[in-house]
Amino acid sequence: MSVPAWFARSVYRAQEAAMRRPTFAMLAELERTQWLSRDAMQDYQTRRLNGLLQSALSHSPWHADRLRAAGLDEAVKAGGVTLADLARLPTMNKRDARDNVDQLVWREAPGGIFKYTTGGSSGEPLIFYFGRTRQASDAAGRMRARRWWGLQPGDREAYLWGAPVELNKTDRIKTLRDRLVNQLVLNAFAMSPERMDGYLDALQAWQPRCVYGYASSVALLAAHAEARQRPLRMPGLRVVCTTGEPLYPHQRELIARVFGAPVANEFGSRDIGFTAHEAPGGQMLLMSESHLVEVLDAAGQPVAPGEAGEAVITGLTSAAQPFIRYRTGDVLRVSAEPAAGGQGLHVIAEVTGRQTDFVVAADGRVMHALAVIYVLRAVPGIAQFKCIQHALDRMEVQIVPNAEWNEAAHAAVVAGLRARLGDALHVEVRMLDDIPPEASGKHRYVVSRVPLAGSLKQAVAN
Repeated sequence: MSVPAWFARSVYRAQEAAMRRPTFAMLAELERTQWLSRDAMQDYQTRRLNGLLQSALSHSPWHADRLRAAGLDEAVKAGGVTLADLARLPTMNKRDARDNVDQLVWREAPGGIFKYTTGGSSGEPLIFYFGRTRQASDAAGRMRARRWWGLQPGDREAYLWGAPVELNKTDRIKTLRDRLVNQLVLNAFAMSPERMDGYLDALQAWQPRCVYGYASSVALLAAHAEARQRPLRMPGLRVVCTTGEPLYPHQRELIARVFGAPVANEFGSRDIGFTAHEAPGGQMLLMSESHLVEVLDAAGQPVAPGEAGEAVITGLTSAAQPFIRYRTGDVLRVSAEPAAGGQGLHVIAEVTGRQTDFVVAADGRVMHALAVIYVLRAVPGIAQFKCIQHALDRMEVQIVPNAEWNEAAHAAVVAGLRARLGDALHVEVRMLDDIPPEASGKHRYVVSRVPLAGSLKQAVAN
C-alpha cells in the first residue's frame, strides 16, 4: 500500500509538528543557505559556532571549564569567537563524551532531550543525548540532499535497515506510520536467500523512487539479484543512497548495474549526525550549516590542503550535548574546489571510514555486523569489544570491561548473541586489558571467518 506523495508529505509535516521538531522550517532555511558564497557560508558558520559555545558555556560545565582554560570565555560571551579561535580548544574523543556525560548534557534543553546508545563499528559503546534541533537538522539535511536527486518528501522510499525497532516483532502502529509516509522497511539483519527473494518481490511491487541502506547490505542484495537472474525493473528509481560504511568502487558498480540507478553515498554517525552526502556529478558535499570539519594529523595539527587526516568535527546543532572538536576516527580529505552545482557548501574529496563484516547465522541468514554490535552496545560494563565469528556455531567475544561489568552482563552477551545467531552458538568471552588493531593498523570490531556462498562474495570483497 502506498499513498499519494502529497498526502505522505502532509502526514510527515504533521508528525514533525506534533513532535515539536522544526524540520520543515530548517529545510526551508537550508534551501536558502546552500546558495551562500563560500565566504558568506563561513560567516554563517561563525555565528552558529558562537551560539553553540554560548550554550555550552552556560549549560555544559565540562565544556565551560575548557573554554575558560583556553581563555575563550569572554570572547564567547561577546559572540566574538572566530573559526580560527576554535583551534585553541583541545580536541575531545568518544571516551571524553562517555566519561563526562553528566557534565556535558543540558538536561533542560528546549523541547527535551533524548537518550541514545551508539557503538557503530567503533567497538566503544557511547551513551549520549540529543535534542529536537539535532533531530530536525539531520532530517532536514537528508531531505535537502534527496532534492539534489529530484526527490521530494513523501516520495516512495525503501530502507534496507536494521535499527533496533526493526529487530523486534512487527509493530503494527509503526508499520502503518511507515506506509503513511511512503516508507518500506526491509530488515538488513535477516538476509537469507529466501528472505532476499522476498525483498526483491517487495521492491518490485513498491516501485520506490529512492532506496536507502547500509552499503554492504545493498550490495549483498544486488549480488543476490544477479545470482538469481532477477532483474529489477523500477523505472521511477532516481537514486540508491548508501550509508554506514565505505562504499567500494566494485560495490558502486554492482549496485548501479542491478538497480539501474546512480548510487550516492552519505557520511555521518549517530553521535555527530548527518554530515555529508554525494551530489549528482560525484562530489560529496558537507552539511556546512550544521558541521565544522577540521582535518588533523597524528600530532593534532591541520594537514596541508588536500591531504588526508582525521576528521575532527564540531556539531553546530548539538547544544543538548555539545560535540566540539570531536575526534571521529574517520580519515578524509577536503577539497578546495567549489561545489559543481553552485552551492557554497564545502567539498569532501574522500572518506575512509570503518569497515564491518557480515555474520552468518546457523540457519544461513546473512546479517550485517550491526546485528551483533547492537547486542554488545546494549550491555552495560563494556568499554570496548571485538567479535570474531570462527564458525557458524562459534563466536569469540573480546571485551575490555569497565566497572559495571558483572556476571549478569556476561550472561546478557551470551543470550543476546544466541538469540541472533542460533541457540547452539558457542560463545567464548575473553576479558582483555586492551584490544590491539589488525596487522594493517586498522581496527575491525566484527570479523567473520565464515565464507559467504557463491556470487555473494563479490558484494563484500574489498
